[in-house]
Amino acid sequence: MSPPRPATRIQARNRAAILDAALDVFSAQGFRGATVDQIAAAAGLSKPNLLYYFPSKEAIHNALLEQLLDTWLAPLRALDPDGDPLQELLAYVQRKLEMSRDYPRESRLFANEIVQGAPRIHGALSTDLKSLVDDKTRVIRTWIEAGRINRVHPYHLIFSIWSLTQHYADFDVQIRAVLDDEDPFDAAPDFIDTLYRRLLTPP
Repeated sequence: MSPPRPATRIQARNRAAILDAALDVFSAQGFRGATVDQIAAAAGLSKPNLLYYFPSKEAIHNALLEQLLDTWLAPLRALDPDGDPLQELLAYVQRKLEMSRDYPRESRLFANEIVQGAPRIHGALSTDLKSLVDDKTRVIRTWIEAGRINRVHPYHLIFSIWSLTQHYADFDVQIRAVLDDEDPFDAAPDFIDTLYRRLLTPP
């Protein structure tokens, strides 16, 4: 059996357009509220054309979530056990904040999936995500026992980083309503750095 032919430039462009449009629709409407018709219209394609690339709304959503999980876990994977503990953790915090700034749609897509009970990614959460977090909490515990960072609960440290940084994407409308014309990402990096630096620096 011969291998599948590589996608043509037009096919690759259309597939990318569909995924980009779907990200807009899913992050705004959630999985249940989104329709194939909405995604096709946003991508500038007919519905039959879209269905040539993806057979269903579920297939598009799953493709986005697959992409997203890789992107989402990359900053935690980058935490270096051999690096300076404080600098590694502060760099992780800043990478997560940058992701909220640069990938707000992806953050809201992920939040929508979690709020619904993670029906499409529960397996990945309990395997890939859990394994990675378990590994990095062991690293953090090693740093704590060596006296290189303050004593904190490793899991709750990671949870707090997720919740604090992703708030800027998931609650963007609320934040901007309160701040008026101020860009939230002007002051957030220094504030969050100071917060975690004080928390993690040993006495």
